[in-house]
Amino acid sequence: MALVPPSAAGPPLIAEVDMGASDLSSTVVRATVVQASTIFYDTPATLDKAERLIAEAASYGAQIVVFPEAFIGGYPHGSTFGITLGNRTAKGKEEFRRYHASAIDVPGPEVDRLAALAGKYKIYLVMGAIERSGYTLYCSVLFFDSQGQYLGKHRKLMPTGLERAIWGFGDGSTIPVFETPIGKIGAIICWENRMPLLRTAMYGKGIEIYCAPTVYDRKDWQASMTHIALEGGCFVLSASQFCRRKDYPPPPDYVFVAAAEEPSPDTVICAGGSVIISPSGQVLAGPNYEGEALISADLDLGEIVRAKFAFDVVGHYSRPEVLSLTVKDHPQDPVSFTSTARTESTPK
Repeated sequence: MALVPPSAAGPPLIAEVDMGASDLSSTVVRATVVQASTIFYDTPATLDKAERLIAEAASYGAQIVVFPEAFIGGYPHGSTFGITLGNRTAKGKEEFRRYHASAIDVPGPEVDRLAALAGKYKIYLVMGAIERSGYTLYCSVLFFDSQGQYLGKHRKLMPTGLERAIWGFGDGSTIPVFETPIGKIGAIICWENRMPLLRTAMYGKGIEIYCAPTVYDRKDWQASMTHIALEGGCFVLSASQFCRRKDYPPPPDYVFVAAAEEPSPDTVICAGGSVIISPSGQVLAGPNYEGEALISADLDLGEIVRAKFAFDVVGHYSRPEVLSLTVKDHPQDPVSFTSTARTESTPK
């Protein structure tokens, strides 16, 4: 493992971890996963931090940059939002109000800024964000192209555990795979990656650069990421947050409820584990558990063809006459209205 030296313009915000490169050719894509913390309850400052990280990654030649789950808006580690069965406390309700205020509208000014950053630095950007839709929040991933265009989003289909009390559920209309000049890009968030049918839907859309933003830092995550790379014959880019207690507001504004005692400022809350894996299951970069980092590798897209020669899960290794999947990919709106078009007479 080697650290890329700082640029002539000054020291980097976070040193990039370079884990080697494939032979350079027209099929090679430089990918970077960001392992860093949100500035909790401060979305403008978090966007400023995102720009510094994007600029640093671009200075190393990154063509695609993937951020962790909930980087914009934050992941509320340790909080219960005052929820017990049958009750929500007044303090918990206020905590949710602040969290709601930190989320972003899609579309909205923060999305416009992220699009501008992608265009400015000529990168494909995959950004984890807490999306605000009215009074409901979604854990989402936003996609941007290198021309500064917002491409679309994925909303987490299945929040895990207590996440279901603060986030809404996505539907089949937001599981996109985008065809781009650097490959077909999509994302599934955290434990959604353990849902075989959702993975199969992504394979069916031809995903080649499979992004897996997360805040899950346990070692068993690496087995899941390797399995997906082998199963899907795709590159897996998993970006996790690395955060300490000091990255959250101090008590009593923010309390880690499950902790036996208040963690010290330097206590690690999420230890990272960001990783890049090839379609053959080779770890190209990471996993990193040491701190905030930019973790990069070169993706030889020819590896996808070589891997799928042996195993193409939705191609020659499928048996659709025995096993098949139907995906309901239209919006599941709770309220719909039907109306009869009315034609008004033209004023005389």
